[in-house]
Amino acid sequence: MRHIQHPGPADAAVDVVDVRLLALQIELQPGLSLIDALSQALGDQGVQSAVLKLAGLHLDPFAYVMPALSRRPDYAVYFSDRYDAPGAVCIEEATVTYGLDSGRPWLHCHADWVDDQSRRFCGHVLPGDAIVKRADQSMDAWVLVGAAFEVVPDAETRFTLFKPRPTRTTDQAGVIAESGAGRQGAFRAALALRLPPNVDVCTALETVCRERGIRSATVRGGVGSTVGVAFDDGRDVEAFVTETLVRQGRVTTDVNGDLRADIDVTLIDYLGGRHQGRLARGRNPVLVTFELVLDPD
Repeated sequence: MRHIQHPGPADAAVDVVDVRLLALQIELQPGLSLIDALSQALGDQGVQSAVLKLAGLHLDPFAYVMPALSRRPDYAVYFSDRYDAPGAVCIEEATVTYGLDSGRPWLHCHADWVDDQSRRFCGHVLPGDAIVKRADQSMDAWVLVGAAFEVVPDAETRFTLFKPRPTRTTDQAGVIAESGAGRQGAFRAALALRLPPNVDVCTALETVCRERGIRSATVRGGVGSTVGVAFDDGRDVEAFVTETLVRQGRVTTDVNGDLRADIDVTLIDYLGGRHQGRLARGRNPVLVTFELVLDPD
């Protein structure tokens, strides 16, 4: 399995926090930046943190960055310079981690989009510089109660990253219920995760489920990066700096009683190659981080 050497001390521990999860749909107001539109839609309902899936979302203007080699010795990998789309784009699929940075709303979003000339791109959205033009549909969100993704310093990568942390707010579920969001469904037990560098995505999820006695679960959200990619159909991408989003993911029990994670992704590598497929188990280490929620059946 490939390996990435970061400047700080390695820590292979997976961050796992128990949460209560609520599925809901939200509407995004045109004319606001993506971060402001999401913080308005979620904050009005008392939500501090969530993972989301976006689709059919039109943005103009739209700014983003790509994965890149590092030009600085204090980082193993980095981001490209800023890109600005020449016109409107339509997000066909995106995953979002929404949480807190020093107590204020922030998000991490990897997206797959089409521009106004029908060209397809993928990358890391700059949430303050992507303006909602219109939405063709409601957006799916899974709200976290009892924990939140919070931006904290990471000693290994030297980045500040989202990691799940228990929250001190004891009445958040009541606030959400009173807002009306709680009437859309029931809260259920789930796990908020952050996977560190050099752990395999699939086997890490299987291990967490095994340790928690979970026999099947669905991945919600899913924003991260891998050291290149190996797909289960034999395709292998050597370009090792990527930005990755989970299209769909499941952990299930096979006929032998063994846990198996099937994770379908879209990703862009630092050379501009866009790829889709199912991750090969045991061959896809995390590059910098991977944030997601496991929603047990």
